[in-house]
Amino acid sequence: MNTKGFTLVETMVAITIITLAVAGPMFAASRAVVAAQGARYQLIASHLAQEGIEYVRLMRDNEYLATRPGGSHVSGDPWDNFLNGSPSYSGSIKQCRTKINSTNICTLDPVSAPTMCVGAVGTCSLQVCPGGTCNAPLYLTTIGIYTQQSVGNTKTVFTRTIQTFSPATVDERIDSKVSWSFHGINYSVTVSDHLTPWQ
Repeated sequence: MNTKGFTLVETMVAITIITLAVAGPMFAASRAVVAAQGARYQLIASHLAQEGIEYVRLMRDNEYLATRPGGSHVSGDPWDNFLNGSPSYSGSIKQCRTKINSTNICTLDPVSAPTMCVGAVGTCSLQVCPGGTCNAPLYLTTIGIYTQQSVGNTKTVFTRTIQTFSPATVDERIDSKVSWSFHGINYSVTVSDHLTPWQ
């Protein structure tokens, strides 16, 4: 009996079994790494979108504080200042509102300036996007803050936009949207909130 052919068949079967045994877990591990990275991006995007909402809420609250100097009674209309702009534009979302401007998409960079204004002279944290589109990426600083300032910072896959809508006279809907691309597929997270004149 010739055993040379039988040994070759055994070897081929053994190699096939080993290949399948190793390839399956390796494929599963690579998919798990991709899923973990996708979940990480989703979580970061959710936090960045919520930060946009919190920032606009802070603008509204600062307008109320500005109209109550020294804790006295309210002087002026802080809600109107927030929506339509006070003389200093210190906390107005005027240029981001759909009633005012058809290209109402804004971008937020809290690091860019201490002023929370929109449309005022100088640099503001909330800026109207040129041409109604915002595709400027966010950068990560060495201390973990997301900004649009590229110098000395690491570029990320995220972009963030802020839009406001007026469904009623005493209600302003704020949409904060973070977009990114992962493995050639576009994703986005949008967080919405309704702000009211709570004074």
